[in-house]
Amino acid sequence: MTRLAGLVLAAGAGRRYGGPKALVRDAEGAPWLLLAHDLLAGAGCTDVTVVLGAEADRARHLVPAGAHTVVADDWDTGMAASLRAGLAAVASSGADAEAVLVTLVDLPGLPVAVARRVAERVTGPDALAQAVFGARPGHPALIGRDHWPALTASLAGDRGARAYLAAHGAAEVECGDLASGDDVDVAPPERRR
Repeated sequence: MTRLAGLVLAAGAGRRYGGPKALVRDAEGAPWLLLAHDLLAGAGCTDVTVVLGAEADRARHLVPAGAHTVVADDWDTGMAASLRAGLAAVASSGADAEAVLVTLVDLPGLPVAVARRVAERVTGPDALAQAVFGARPGHPALIGRDHWPALTASLAGDRGARAYLAAHGAAEVECGDLASGDDVDVAPPERRR
């Protein structure tokens, strides 16, 4: 049976949003961290790791029970730090996953069907796939264990895995029929007051 780990990147300060997205709840009061966790769990991830950074102490209590938490101490250097910390945590967790399914905390409306469609691309530890929406790259991304060291070495600044995925021929999994794939970068007017 394939073991698939999940990774939620939630370390940023959310400057355009007005605060860390790891602290945000939806209109019904559900933390975005819970929604991201449930997205990955619903796609078959047996272990989920959440990467925190900005306001980590406040966000930690919103991480669902059973999820692993890691803090990217250098989170303010950009997304690379978050992904690097997350991959290291998954690799050392003892979960022995063949691949990791990576999503962002700021995709609260992403349906689990998107994550499942990408997760179906696990063909072994060399798997590499990414959700695309109308051919526009998005999340989640599937990264086989064989790619973790090279990807980690390639990460710098505020860039995630996009360049690595493109350079290594990641399978594009069209999901535009299921969702827009848009992340939430700006808070709604009622939150900005």
